Amino acid sequence: MNSPKTTAPPAQARRARIAVSTLFFVNGFTYTNAVPWLPAIKTGLGLSNAELGLAIAAMPTGAILTGMLAGPLIHRFGSGPTAVGTSLLSLGALPFIALAQNWWALAGALFVMGCADAWTDSAQNSHGLRVQRRYGRTIINTFHAVWSLAAVSGGLLGAVMAGAGVPILWHLGGTALVLVAVNLTVARMLLPGPEDSERADGAHEEDGRRPRMPGRAVLLLVLLGVLLMLAGGIEDSAASWGAVYMADELDAALFLAAMPFVACQAMMVVGRLLGDRVTDRFGAVGVGRACGLLAAGGVALALAVPHQATTVIGFGVMGLGVSTLFPLTLAAAGNVPGVRTGDGVTVVGWLGRAGFLAFPPAVGLIADATALGTALWVIAAAGVGAFLLAPALRPRA
Repeated sequence: MNSPKTTAPPAQARRARIAVSTLFFVNGFTYTNAVPWLPAIKTGLGLSNAELGLAIAAMPTGAILTGMLAGPLIHRFGSGPTAVGTSLLSLGALPFIALAQNWWALAGALFVMGCADAWTDSAQNSHGLRVQRRYGRTIINTFHAVWSLAAVSGGLLGAVMAGAGVPILWHLGGTALVLVAVNLTVARMLLPGPEDSERADGAHEEDGRRPRMPGRAVLLLVLLGVLLMLAGGIEDSAASWGAVYMADELDAALFLAAMPFVACQAMMVVGRLLGDRVTDRFGAVGVGRACGLLAAGGVALALAVPHQATTVIGFGVMGLGVSTLFPLTLAAAGNVPGVRTGDGVTVVGWLGRAGFLAFPPAVGLIADATALGTALWVIAAAGVGAFLLAPALRPRA
């Protein structure tokens, strides 16, 4: 990790860390409040399963189509203001999920949320890296741990509100108003000054001109992008296939079928809470290699010993393995020599989202041709691929 170039009072860095953590919490909390309402929305709008699926797909579609705009936004307005502004856009779209009267309105609201989420993700990670440079040690994993906790909390709140019969507009509208106030409150706590001002590798702009990207930097960004695609595919597998594998292949009841996802998410939180200290102790490459092997080994355990208990344990081990791959890869992307932080995070983050889109249908196609237990070995192979690509995480000055 680069040594901080600009000295700042410790209190300023601590305030900025609280602000970025809050932005991560708001980002993880926003859409997950709406997830438990999806069955009610489907019934209320008279949608088929395919129509609901297509509406939900508008979110990643928006992120893929417009995600690369995050870099220009960050370098025009700064990562802090961009993160706050785009988060407000996402919150503004949240009540429109409740107000949707037809498929087009629902898909449109989710499309806007997908666009805003992609911009917020790049901006908040970029600003988090600014704060990390001020600290002089790894803190990026903690931000992602906060996001994971927020996602679980948002889903639980949504489930409680839906179960209690609270009107959906009151819930989503009220949540949006509270989070807007939170965002505006922490906005003043973010770091001031030019973007990339903490860096000393010449990646910042000079005389308003964009620096030329070295050829080696392009190759490194591609490697990091592939690594994030693999991490995305591993992380998504618990949500997309864990319950299906337990129910179809192991005859698990519905409650037990959900346990691979729960175990994966829980261990991801644990891994991210411990990830900063472990990274500073053993280095990003060592942690990345260990995480790749853990992810591969966890999936292999679940598939090689097909039992309900071993499957839950295996997906938990996989979650521990994949926990730090996302934050460490984005941190490396934001520190590529000769590449502005926002550009690096945006490009690699965009490729990572492609992994979330590409792996589920790939596994599904293989499963239809063979069996799901066979198809999921693709996820184990992704863990091996992460192990092989871990040297791309090496800090470069």
